[in-house]
Order: sequence, then structure tokens, then C-alpha cells
Amino acid sequence: MLKSIFAHKDQIPNQNQLKDALAGTYEYWQTFVAHTQKLSPKATQTWHYSGDLYGWSFRIKDNKRILIYLLPRDQFFKIGMVFGPNATHQIMTSTISETIKKELQAAKAHAEGRGIRIAITEPTFIQDVLTLIDIKINSGHK
Repeated sequence: MLKSIFAHKDQIPNQNQLKDALAGTYEYWQTFVAHTQKLSPKATQTWHYSGDLYGWSFRIKDNKRILIYLLPRDQFFKIGMVFGPNATHQIMTSTISETIKKELQAAKAHAEGRGIRIAITEPTFIQDVLTLIDIKINSGHK
């Protein structure tokens, strides 16, 4: 499903709706938000409506740089990040799972870097995502 579970332009999702929509994965969402804020305390959290095709997503930004995208789905969510060359190199030489490395390697390189989205349906990639957030924030690049 490409589209957010929150599709109505006039209704910004609230925490109760989010918790209901994400079900058992809500705690992982909260973990990623808290970890990002801890590493980048001045970062801002905003909901963003990307049009009828995609619906609502949640972003954490540090100045103009988006650190993470959280994309709510039905009973799960996706986390999206974009990595510049230095961060990509750090990831490729890290202990992060080969699945994530392969996805990053296969991602098309754009001016802002390589973007990946990871579906969070269970705790499998939680530690890897926390490491990706560390790399993203500490690399200082998109």
C-alpha cells in the first residue's frame, strides 16, 4: 500500500488515531521518535500531507534537513531516510543487516543521496534502524 492510512487532507492524525492504526507497532514508532529527539533535541516534529496519492506522513526535521520520515500504514509503518555518500559508506561498512545494505545499494542516487524505506511490522529491524538514525544524525549529511 503506497498510501498512508490517514488520507483525509482536513484531518491531521492525533496520537490516539495513530496508536489505533499502528496497533502493536506503535511502540516502535515511539522508540524511533524518542531516539531521534534524544540525538537531535532541537529537531521539530510535523505531520505533512503529501496529496491524495500519499496522504499524511510524519517528519522529524533538524533545520531544513529531514532526519526521518514515518509513514503510517494499517497495522504497521514504514520509516524512510535519505543518506549522503559519507553516511552510505558508514552503513555499508557497519554491522547493519545485509537486507538493508542491499536495499540502500540498489536505491537510485539523487542529489540529496540514496533513500530507503523499511517496513516496520515486527521487531526484526529495530536495532538496525536505531543505528541508521545514529549514522544519519552524526554524519551531518542528508
